[in-house]
Amino acid sequence: MGKDNDSFVHLHVHSEYSMLDGAARVKPLVNAAVEAGMPAIAITDHGNMFGAYDFWNAATDAGIKPIIGTEAYLTPGTHRSDKTRIRWNNGGDDDVSGGGAYTHMTLLSSSTEGMHNLFKMSSLASLEGYYFKPRMDRELLNQYGKGLIATTGCPGGEIQTRLRIGQYAEAREAAAEFRDIFGKENFFVEIMDHGLDIERRVVSDLIKLSKDLGLPLVATNDLHYTHAHDADAHAALLCVQSGSTLDDPNRFKFESNEFYLKSAAEMRRLFADYPEACDNTLLIAERCETSFEKRDLMPRFPVPEGETEASWFEKEVAAGLDRRFPNGVSEAHKAQAKYEVDVIIQMGFPGYFLVVADFIAWARQQGIRVGPGRGSAAGSLASYAMGITELDPLHHGLIFERFLNPERVSMPDVDVDFDDRRRGEVIRYVTEKYGSDRVAQIVTYGTIKAKQALKDSSRVLGMPYSVGEKLTKAMPPSIMGKDITLTEIMDPQAPRYKEAADFRSVLESDVDAQTVFNTAQGIENLKRQWGVHAAGVIMSAEPLMDVIPIMKREDDGAIITQFDQPPCESLGLLKMDFLGLRNLTVIQDALVNIKNNRGITVEPELLDLDSDPATYELLSRGDTLGVFQLDGGPMRALLRQLKPTNFEDISAVIALYRPGPMGMNSHTNYALRKNGLQEIEPIHPELEEPLSEILGTTYGLIVYQEQVMAVAQKVAGFTLGQADVLRRAMGKKKKSELDKQFADFEAGMLANGYSAPAVKILWDTLMPFADYAFNKAHSAGYGVLSYWTAYLKANFPAEYMAALLTSVGDSKDKLGIYLSECRRMGLNVLAPDVNESDGVFSAVGQDIRFGMGAIRNVGFGVVEHIKAARADKGRFDSFHDFLKKVPVQVANKKTLESLIKAGAFDAMGNTRRALVEIHEDAVESAVSLKRNEALGQVDLFGDMFEFAEEHSQVPDRPEFTKRDKLAFEREMLGLYVSDHPLAGLELQLAKHATVTINDLTTSDTTMDGDIVVLAGLVTEVQRRIAKKSGNAYGIIKLEDFGGEMDIMLLGRTYQEFGPMLETDLVLAVKGRVNVRDDGLNIQAMSMFVPDVGAVIGQQGPLNLVLPEVRATSVTISELSEVLKRHPGESEVRLRLTRGATARIFELPSKVNVSSDLYGELKSLLGPGCLG
Repeated sequence: MGKDNDSFVHLHVHSEYSMLDGAARVKPLVNAAVEAGMPAIAITDHGNMFGAYDFWNAATDAGIKPIIGTEAYLTPGTHRSDKTRIRWNNGGDDDVSGGGAYTHMTLLSSSTEGMHNLFKMSSLASLEGYYFKPRMDRELLNQYGKGLIATTGCPGGEIQTRLRIGQYAEAREAAAEFRDIFGKENFFVEIMDHGLDIERRVVSDLIKLSKDLGLPLVATNDLHYTHAHDADAHAALLCVQSGSTLDDPNRFKFESNEFYLKSAAEMRRLFADYPEACDNTLLIAERCETSFEKRDLMPRFPVPEGETEASWFEKEVAAGLDRRFPNGVSEAHKAQAKYEVDVIIQMGFPGYFLVVADFIAWARQQGIRVGPGRGSAAGSLASYAMGITELDPLHHGLIFERFLNPERVSMPDVDVDFDDRRRGEVIRYVTEKYGSDRVAQIVTYGTIKAKQALKDSSRVLGMPYSVGEKLTKAMPPSIMGKDITLTEIMDPQAPRYKEAADFRSVLESDVDAQTVFNTAQGIENLKRQWGVHAAGVIMSAEPLMDVIPIMKREDDGAIITQFDQPPCESLGLLKMDFLGLRNLTVIQDALVNIKNNRGITVEPELLDLDSDPATYELLSRGDTLGVFQLDGGPMRALLRQLKPTNFEDISAVIALYRPGPMGMNSHTNYALRKNGLQEIEPIHPELEEPLSEILGTTYGLIVYQEQVMAVAQKVAGFTLGQADVLRRAMGKKKKSELDKQFADFEAGMLANGYSAPAVKILWDTLMPFADYAFNKAHSAGYGVLSYWTAYLKANFPAEYMAALLTSVGDSKDKLGIYLSECRRMGLNVLAPDVNESDGVFSAVGQDIRFGMGAIRNVGFGVVEHIKAARADKGRFDSFHDFLKKVPVQVANKKTLESLIKAGAFDAMGNTRRALVEIHEDAVESAVSLKRNEALGQVDLFGDMFEFAEEHSQVPDRPEFTKRDKLAFEREMLGLYVSDHPLAGLELQLAKHATVTINDLTTSDTTMDGDIVVLAGLVTEVQRRIAKKSGNAYGIIKLEDFGGEMDIMLLGRTYQEFGPMLETDLVLAVKGRVNVRDDGLNIQAMSMFVPDVGAVIGQQGPLNLVLPEVRATSVTISELSEVLKRHPGESEVRLRLTRGATARIFELPSKVNVSSDLYGELKSLLGPGCLG
């Protein structure tokens, strides 16, 4: 790598990991350095080492030497724990950076030991030196300076800052100190030239200093983006960071466009006077050699004396099997357990299972609800025996090799669900057991995605909001939560290129849109900010700081890795997922409610998953609102069609309800075959018998990945390990790998006597399904939770719904949905009551009592005081008795007014209006009395007697009007409880509405531009004038039983209907759906006041209208099913229309007319079916 005079190495480089400041993406940066013929390149991000591994990997793969460094923040001479701002020159631009908090220094690791020293310093800077930025100090440099090369840094460095303010002696002293810390040959004077005045002012002093102390020079370019033309994208990125626009003269910006990867020739031309400064970059690069290696860092589990992890694991599995099967362990289970134990020991993972089983067992002992297992781990019998999962894999046909494949060694991955509220306790237990220096949460890097890039760009360019929105709306819809990228939109080879035609036509017709798009491409996928993985925890056998850099989150002191998950795992660290699952919280609360309300203890783990008729009836009716995984509208429709009768069906429905299988209509086929409405066709006659056992439970359809594996084992003689490799190859679609697999598959089948056509047809059937088939271990694991929640809803409705309402207490929309579900189920939701209510929703007999903690202005602290007073001094007999018994913290006017308006004193016989009238005086008297009591100034007869006499009278007042009473209730509770302003109008509204507000907002199928009719109550009217055009427009809030929605009236629609709008009007509105990223609203087209006269009762028949062409046998049989589900007294007539003529039939079913029935009929026969 000698000193050839035409080469150069960049040693001061900010990648995209310098968030919102560096715009150099790692791979393109490395490739550009390779193309420029450079022998090496460094990474020196601001104050972090996020990108070290990613960069090292990318450079090593590209054949260029990586130099791992950082641009460190250094304290201005103070100790890192000292948060004092330091001034060397009365402040101002030339003084210490960050308002006196830090200076900068470039540090590079010359050896692997040096790199690990850098990791330690970077970690300790965050853990102990954070003040605006993570800061190192001289103590750390002295302690961990070995193996590092340092420079005087950029204009923000200590040396340049001293020189800029004319303090040469101090600069010389500091440089000499750093030289002594790092060693003479390891400390360089860094010179830069980006054409900036701030650099020119000090360059002669830097040269003088270098001669004075005999320090070598090194030339750098403060690289923030890869190519010169990226300067615009970088400027936009800085505007995103500072929230300014590009035309703002005061925005944060770089003063020149020179911060790119310059060629060796450009750098040598710039520093022609100091050729040795460029030569030294090559010498430094030659000295730097760093490497990462994978080690076994699995945490060591403390086993009893005389045991190894392997021997103890074997004993634990054996003991676990005896516990699981008290009546004796079958031979099949024994054989599978022995096989799994051997594989796990051979792969070196027994410690892993011991660690997981230990913290799950600890959680159960603490009463923390643990999930039944999710993901492929449920396929392991060893996991089941040790209490990690709750499903017997042999009984459910789950496959161990899908979890751990002896033919492809990879870390096991067990995701564990805990009660959402107590997940932190389990992480704390693990941290304390294995050492706080060995456990950390995992960093994630948020990137600027396509839609966000378009929005940011239009804002930065100062364009109106509509330009960005026009572009984001023209983008093809996201698939499985993934959007098309901006590059794919313009790439004819991309799979979704055709779908983006609308988007490209917007670019062609709109110059502004094209400008926004070009800017967005520059910032798309750059790192925006770091976050923390929702569930992941990294565990290590050694202190983490010896392996990777870590940092501390300032908000809560959480310790977080600086590398994200893939590098941590590549280095041999163990990643565990500790997931908080809200549904486990709901189950736990429901069980507590059942215990309190009925005195029964229910243990979900002991339930037989196939045997409860009430649960399967609930599932077959599709009454699964609030049931885990089965909550959505289309899912409930699928359940009604499928009519589950055993646990297999629940597992299947979870696996089938996803875009892939639904795209192949598997969900409908399964439902039809299960109910005998479709023939079960074998894949090929030769395969009918051999595959009957594998595909029998799913009616000849391939639903699970495990089936793909079992088929390969059965007919092609694959081992399950090989079958797992085959499944992965099919999923990845790599042709060379597939051809190799097909050859083995074909050879195996032919050897087993199958014909070539059978081989071909089976392969072609398996191929698409390998993509879409679901991991049965996952759907069965989740199916258990679905069954538990459905069981509780079917058998303990009040207790379960109370727990559900508590869990969504902070979401008004969800509360509304589940409260209307309670009404539909015939459960009374009672207003809060100071004598009965808890802080949260609770079950009282067959009713649900609102929690006081949900009332506005009443915190859980106040609720605890009220409950304590109730327990201590007995029930409250009257309003004044309440004031007398509760402590002074509760006697607050605002709190009491809220309790009164929410109805918490209704049971005491006074009207809400009367209590509102007197509460202020009553509170004042009570408070002064309590204060005197506290001071010991109680006149035993006087004060008490007066309070009792004068103030315990509540005047007789009529109640608020229904409208006011409900309005107050809504204000305090966020929704209506004692009544609903639309009560009694369910049917008339259901007749006019094509969809409910809740269905519209929660449905996945709502598209921009859909035409809908909503019916409900107008709760708010706003009349406005548009700023630009001066036109009048209006916004109304429309509310039905389950939710509320903003509706816009523009232009002629407003002129026509504006005058009739007023609050409390019952209205049906036809409008166009406008889907925006922040939710959706409706643009009204027309509206009318529906006739809400006589309620349709038992008297009139139900008239249905259907065009004759749509009256197929399938539709009519489905109609008959719908009518049977709503038995009642009303007759049903069906009018079949053909052109102008119609025939009327009387149908044999009699029904109970309800809004539910209307909803089902409309989804089956179309919105215009109610005659």
